[in-house]
Amino acid sequence: AFTFDLQAPAHSEKVATNQKIIREFCKKQGVTRVFDINHGIGQHVMLEAGMIKPGDVVLGTDSHMNLLGAVGSFATGVGNSDIAASYIAGTNWFRVPETMKIEVTGKFKRGVCMRDLLTHIVGDLGAGGMDFLAVEFTGETIENEVLKWLVERAGPEVAKLAEELKADPDAEYCKVLHYDVTDLEPLASCPDAPDNVKPVREIAGTVVDQVHIGSCSNGRYEDIKAAHEVLMAGGGKVSPKVRTIITPSTTEIQLRCVQEGMAADFLKAGIVFTNPTCSLCTAEHYGAMPSGDVGCSTTNRNFIGKVGKGSHTYLMSPMTAMATAVKGCITDPRDILK
Repeated sequence: AFTFDLQAPAHSEKVATNQKIIREFCKKQGVTRVFDINHGIGQHVMLEAGMIKPGDVVLGTDSHMNLLGAVGSFATGVGNSDIAASYIAGTNWFRVPETMKIEVTGKFKRGVCMRDLLTHIVGDLGAGGMDFLAVEFTGETIENEVLKWLVERAGPEVAKLAEELKADPDAEYCKVLHYDVTDLEPLASCPDAPDNVKPVREIAGTVVDQVHIGSCSNGRYEDIKAAHEVLMAGGGKVSPKVRTIITPSTTEIQLRCVQEGMAADFLKAGIVFTNPTCSLCTAEHYGAMPSGDVGCSTTNRNFIGKVGKGSHTYLMSPMTAMATAVKGCITDPRDILK
């Protein structure tokens, strides 16, 4: 499969030419799974199409490929040469990794969500804390909805696959972590590293210039709906001092936002609601920040200059990001969702 998501539609002649080359290659090779500029972010599009199943081995030229592990596949980003070699040979070489187990229990309180848990884990382990490891997420908090969603997309046979792929009772782990989300609070990754984690209450009041909600890490329907709830609870308007951008992960999600009226609410609020794309994961998109600006984002990396040379980014949940957009400064969403 080929996906056009990083700069879609093309924002330069160079990118447009590259996309043309890929289309011609697919036609020549008989590749029918071509998700062009009107589909969205590749991993999410492939999940929606039911292409990824438990036990699959998936390679891609994107460092975010491992998000496909959410449905029990082994997915990893590799270099272009590895992809070409895999095309030709149909095989590749991997060192079998050790496995870390993360058990999650409890129920999130209002204003807190899965993104806050993941930020907490990154803060605990460090940005490289899962390097060269497979990670098994388990526990009632994780498992409630994943299999049901997957069966609807990929067919009933995946339920059997998922059952067969459960860990053996005597499985060995290099590390086992336990988290109870009951008392978890909103968290943020502060500039300029994902593991520079602090409670939102400690950085509340920090003035920001731009807020971005979406991309591959928090552009699902549930994420956008949560942000919409905060927006409406906060009066339905964002601060005129903050440039606010929302990017759904796929066209399917974008259409649902339109059908349910959320897209109209966003536009009325002064928000830019974009087509599905990787968007502001990097500075290679519309909305890049100038030197000195401070932004808040639901993307997954905030290394200095990633969204513009000399700019700085706080990473946070969609609810915290929207609360920040409404107030014009970093804000705990629980202060709005009272």
